[in-house]
Amino acid sequence: MFGTRMRRLASAVLLAFCAAFVAVGCGSSDDGGSTAATSAGRGGGDAVELTQKRDLKFAMVTHGDGGSFWSVVKRGAEEAARGQGVELQYTESSNDPQKQAQMIAAAVTSKVDGLAVSVPSYDAIRAELRKAVEAGIPLITLNAGEDIYREIGAIGHVGQNESIAGEAVGARLQEQGKKKVLCVIHEQSNISLTQRCEGVRRGLTGGTVETMQVTGTRNVATSLTEMQSKLRADGSIDGIVTLNGEIADAAVDAIRGAHSKATLMTFDLSGPVVEAIQAGDIESAVDQQQYLQGYLPIVMLTLYNTNLNTVGGGQPVLTGPSFVDRDNAEQVQKLASEGTR
Repeated sequence: MFGTRMRRLASAVLLAFCAAFVAVGCGSSDDGGSTAATSAGRGGGDAVELTQKRDLKFAMVTHGDGGSFWSVVKRGAEEAARGQGVELQYTESSNDPQKQAQMIAAAVTSKVDGLAVSVPSYDAIRAELRKAVEAGIPLITLNAGEDIYREIGAIGHVGQNESIAGEAVGARLQEQGKKKVLCVIHEQSNISLTQRCEGVRRGLTGGTVETMQVTGTRNVATSLTEMQSKLRADGSIDGIVTLNGEIADAAVDAIRGAHSKATLMTFDLSGPVVEAIQAGDIESAVDQQQYLQGYLPIVMLTLYNTNLNTVGGGQPVLTGPSFVDRDNAEQVQKLASEGTR
């Protein structure tokens, strides 16, 4: 019911845009592929056609791996595309910078009307992003890229400030009296993850933070073994911060296997993470609302193409951080399980 109210509220906001700007249509459609439809939304009997299909094609190219986090980003982008009546090409590189560069080049070659890109490793995709801007393609960065989006000529950024989020986690651990915290990095060369751990270090003023690189989501079982071995070897670790929901799930088992008493916190939500919070296995999770990181860039690109609107006034549009813990986990559980949180 909460999810339905959210979607109806979103529809009401979009209708307000319609009233002010006739050129900016709105609405939603039945689930389908990456191409926008024009039929009514998922609300059931109250669904109504609001948007005629526009002759606009956008591409979203992320470093995603198709896991629990990025599937929500993709869903947000696809639902926004249906609501705005635009075509969407969504591709992800599974954390391969060279592959992402090729995907961006393909989008530029196909002459898309707008491009949304996550930028975890700027140097690897710098040349292709410049080509997009030089070709006059409106560019929005999402999830990663806040530090460089102005430099590359993007018209906006949607995401979470990772340093601020990390500091909030560190401060929370400080309040709990933690002295030695392990920050687990699951992707190499992803500056956003490094920023999170550095933020945790700044927030934990009375303790120390050690970073650890694990294999990552491509082999969660190995990552679990790596974390478990570390906990067995160092019994002084009393806090663990993971930076991904799937790695958090593995950390729960690693803590049990090592007979550790460490408190676990994580970044990013999924249905299993919320369940683990309710069970007391995870203390809390940082929610950066990745659905919005997919949804908002498509709306922003539509507004720019149809009405030359920009959003943010030169500042990034922040989608987090907020914390989900046992106090509010029940409210979020259904939405996370449905794939929108």
